[in-house]
Amino acid sequence: MMTLRLEDTIVRLEGVCTVEEALPLLEALQGAQAVALADCTGLHTAALQVLLALRPPLVSLPTEPFLTRWIAPLLSDPR
Repeated sequence: MMTLRLEDTIVRLEGVCTVEEALPLLEALQGAQAVALADCTGLHTAALQVLLALRPPLVSLPTEPFLTRWIAPLLSDPR
């Protein structure tokens, strides 16, 4: 099951985003303007690296506790 879905200009990550989704995520973000993480429950480090490299705006933060505590602050930092 694909865990990323493109809706207009928003990439929605749902469930566990695996290493296999890193390249499709990179490709989807080429035309997207933002990312929604509310339904993301896991993020492989390859997908995290794509998000950190491109730093797209977040339209929703993850609700999963680990992602909320450790990953959301990294992705929200505008560096």
